[in-house]
Amino acid sequence: MKIIPTNNYSPAELLLLARRAPKSVLEVESTVKEILQNVRTNTDRALSALTEKFDGVKLKTLQVSSEEIEEAYRTENQAVIIALKKAKSAILKFQGSFIKREAKVITEKGVSVWREFRPIERVGLYVPGGKAVYPSTVLMLGLPARIAGCKEIILCVPPDKEGKVPSAVLVAADLCGITKIFKVGGAQAVAAMAYGTETIPKVSKIFGPGNRYVTTAKMLVYGEVDIDMPAGPTEVLVFADETAIPAFVAADMLAQLEHSEDAQAILVTLSEKVAEQVRQEIVRQLPLLSRQNIIRCSLKNSFAFVFDDLTKALSLINDYAPEHLEIMSRNESQILKQITNAGSVFLGPYSSEPLGDYATGSNHTLPTAGYAKMFAPLSVESFGKKMQIQKVSKEGLLRLKDTVETLAEREGLTAHKNAIRIRYKKIPY
Repeated sequence: MKIIPTNNYSPAELLLLARRAPKSVLEVESTVKEILQNVRTNTDRALSALTEKFDGVKLKTLQVSSEEIEEAYRTENQAVIIALKKAKSAILKFQGSFIKREAKVITEKGVSVWREFRPIERVGLYVPGGKAVYPSTVLMLGLPARIAGCKEIILCVPPDKEGKVPSAVLVAADLCGITKIFKVGGAQAVAAMAYGTETIPKVSKIFGPGNRYVTTAKMLVYGEVDIDMPAGPTEVLVFADETAIPAFVAADMLAQLEHSEDAQAILVTLSEKVAEQVRQEIVRQLPLLSRQNIIRCSLKNSFAFVFDDLTKALSLINDYAPEHLEIMSRNESQILKQITNAGSVFLGPYSSEPLGDYATGSNHTLPTAGYAKMFAPLSVESFGKKMQIQKVSKEGLLRLKDTVETLAEREGLTAHKNAIRIRYKKIPY
């Protein structure tokens, strides 16, 4: 990890240095387009062929059977099942508080306007595989969908070399009440849910993180279906002052870097001493970790920025818009007030980012690559939409009559004007 004094860089140069180049999407776009068209044209045959090509397994059936789910409970470690149930409880408590009936607003006497939540009827969830197993992501996607009231939940997961889905993933899916689980991964899974095949139904919205191919596929099918957000390679930014414990900072950065070779960790500090202490802790802790080869690659994407001014430091944080932001400072509350762009924020030395990944009840499906400027973390609201409803009495219509007729006349929309005026005319039939 490079330590970079920021005095010789402009804000734009620092952001360019920190932000990974978006060309990665362009590099895979042609491949993804080919996959999308293949699945759209050849449906299940394409899925089987692509699964054999990319996952190295020839499947007899794409759908997970009930027997496989039962087997998952028998083979999975009971401690893992207990942990999943505890995580489920926290998610239900937090996410279950989101959906509330909105109060009616009286905009004029006799004019009531309000909104009501309605779930998306059929949604598609994507859970990555490959380098790791992610039952926690199943809970993060499946439970909000269930709370929202989605009638049909489709789950796609890449199979392993034996044509199986990890037992922990199947247990998590069952805890969410998901029964339609398919052994399909990558861009082909996104295509299947976007267009539909003989086996996998077309959905209205696709959720879930993935690699560049999955993220690019989601962005290309947007419009055919809705998507949650462009959730690509993971990242963490830690703001640490001299009160931070360097070992804690380093451990949390390493935790994020073990996800994949293109993960990223950024340290922002006003102290060169803190930056050097964190760097030394990374060197000390790294040999103890099982995924150190992955981390050594992702460390090449990672930096420590040393500022001489807090305002400049916070400006970089907001411009970077981190997926995960940890604030380890004696002034955490004041700093938090100045943060406008971040996916999930962790305050204090004991709010380690992995807690949000698994156990606090917050969602770990978050906007990456600066998208926290315009996207929010996944939540129950993501699985539905609000309808506007209005109820106008005859008295209310009279109060609004002149406003509507005047504006409709100005816009040249005489039918709009007539729709109001006719209610005050005597109709001859």
